Formats: sequence, structure tokens, C-alpha cells
Amino acid sequence: MAVRTIGVLGLGVFGSSIAKELNEFDCEVIAVDLSIDNIERVEPYVTQAIQGNITDLNFLRSIGLENCDVAVVATGTSLEASVLAIMNCKKLGIPSIIAKAKNKSFMEVLYEIGATKVIRPEKEAGTRVAKNVLRRHITDIVDLDEDYAVIEFKPPVRWIGKTFDELDLRQRYEINIIGIRKVNQKRMDVSFSPDYRIEEGTVLVGIAESEVFERYDYLNKLK
Repeated sequence: MAVRTIGVLGLGVFGSSIAKELNEFDCEVIAVDLSIDNIERVEPYVTQAIQGNITDLNFLRSIGLENCDVAVVATGTSLEASVLAIMNCKKLGIPSIIAKAKNKSFMEVLYEIGATKVIRPEKEAGTRVAKNVLRRHITDIVDLDEDYAVIEFKPPVRWIGKTFDELDLRQRYEINIIGIRKVNQKRMDVSFSPDYRIEEGTVLVGIAESEVFERYDYLNKLK
């Protein structure tokens, strides 16, 4: 199982909560901040905690940030710092860049210069952002209550061409499939049979205990 490497740039309350949450799912986390106090606070929870300037491209290259699968630019008070950090991540070839913005104007700028996703911390908690980083197949979750949710997810490549009977998803992953639809189509088919063969470009919709199924996805255990 490939271990994902995540860079967290900026370790205030928001960035620190993301770094700690990612650590719970066995990710390699490279945490960076100018403040030694912030570094010391997260050091026990991450793979590397490094003091340095996230706007300095040469510094980021020297610590191997280009090896990250995802970078989270968690500094949000300075637009200039966020812009430079995102540009540095793009120059390093990091495929997914998630950035924090303190308002809608900042959000528009960060999207414009290349952020993959921009979040506003008053709208999304650090733990929720960490879960977005961790998702491999899940595309949407709608909570039904404290435990259960309707979950949309893309089937792993290994499921393509197999039937629901063959996969036995209820037994293996504790999820009941209630519908299927095609990517980019809203209409959901709820009258499929157990011998339906999953096709490429299919989205599955099911009901499951959200925390249980999320862990299967985050830990890449959907086989």
C-alpha cells in the first residue's frame, strides 16, 4: 500500500489540526512554519517538522517538498505569502494544492493562481479538510445521523468488470449500494440487479456507517 506524503505549510491552529488529523491515517506529513513554537507543538505528530520560510522556493526544494502528493497551504492572514507558497508548490510539480483563504476575495485570487481547492476556515474545520485530503474514491457524503451517511464514491479500478454479487460489498465493506449513475449525470438508477457489471465511469451510491467506510477509503483498503 503506497503511503501518501502530505505537506502542510503554516502551522497555526488550523494547519496544526490538519497535520495531527493526517497523522492518524498513517500519512507521511512534512510540516513547515517559521515559528519554532509551532514546530515544537506538532513535532510529535508528524514525520518531519521543519522551521523555514514557505515563500522560499529553494528552501522548499531542499526539504524535498516536491515529493508530496498534496500540499496544504494553511497560512491565510497574508495573501502574499499564500500566493508565493502556491506558486512554489506549482513550480515543484505538486499535483494537488489546497489553500486557506480568509475571505471570498482571497479565495478568488488563490484559485486564479492555481490552487486546486480553496477553503475558508470559518466554513470548514481542519479535520474536515484533512478528510478531503485523504479521500481516494469518495466524492460526496451526506450525513443521515451521527453514525450513518449516504456516500457517493468512484469504484476502484479492480472493481471494474465485476458484479455486485462477486464483490459482496455489504459483507466486505459494510455498505449497502442503493443506486448507480454515470459520471457527469444526475439521474440515478435504483433498479439495478446483483449481477450488474460495474463499468468505467460509474459512480456508486450507498448507505454505510460513515466513519467505518471512510477509514476503508483513507487507508486504501477498498480492494
